[in-house]
Amino acid sequence: MPSNASFEDSVVVRVLVKPFKLAFTATLGVAGLLLVAWTVHWLHVEHVWPGRVEGLRALLTEELAAGAELAARQGTAAWPVSYSANALYALVFEATGLHNMGQRFADGSSLSIPDTVLRRTWIARQDEIEVAMLATQLVGLRAGILIRFLPLLILMYAVGVTDGMSQRAIRQARAGRESASLYHRAKYAQVVVLATGVVGVLMWPAPVSWGLYFLSTAVAVGVLAAGQWASYKKHV
Repeated sequence: MPSNASFEDSVVVRVLVKPFKLAFTATLGVAGLLLVAWTVHWLHVEHVWPGRVEGLRALLTEELAAGAELAARQGTAAWPVSYSANALYALVFEATGLHNMGQRFADGSSLSIPDTVLRRTWIARQDEIEVAMLATQLVGLRAGILIRFLPLLILMYAVGVTDGMSQRAIRQARAGRESASLYHRAKYAQVVVLATGVVGVLMWPAPVSWGLYFLSTAVAVGVLAAGQWASYKKHV
């Protein structure tokens, strides 16, 4: 009896703690993505647009226009695209007080001794801070564009599953060979394609060809889904 109670308690604890673990993991993941994005864009600014951030600012404007154009083609409002960029910026810079700190340092008012020291550091690292701010908005903007890609991705996955199950039924009728290894390889390959594609497009320090990206990723997922379910070994 005590062992059952202990088991039930542990299950309850895991259920209660799991959301916090997921939130912590998601926070670490976003923080890691932002750190990589800041580094990539800073290197790009230094070596492609030496000493300037105008190129990065122009890239942000271009991607915002691309998101608005995509929303127009889908017949939806464009504000969710900019909202995702503003939300991520607010989370990273406004919620932490960095945005207000920069405004306070820029207005030229008298400051305390600690703030004066911070202001000198802020001015010395102004370019790096501006790159981080613009890169954060760019990551949020592209994340908002990627969300609009989900219906097409789900549709292609459904087509791939339907085609794969049809091939499986044909193979079973002909007593064809089944392969659990192909099933798992195709399943994991989909995760790799999606993860690599998402991280790559969020980090990319140049304009993204969204039409090509959406088409190639959706086709790859559809083909892999068809291969996965065509090789499904268990009975459904």
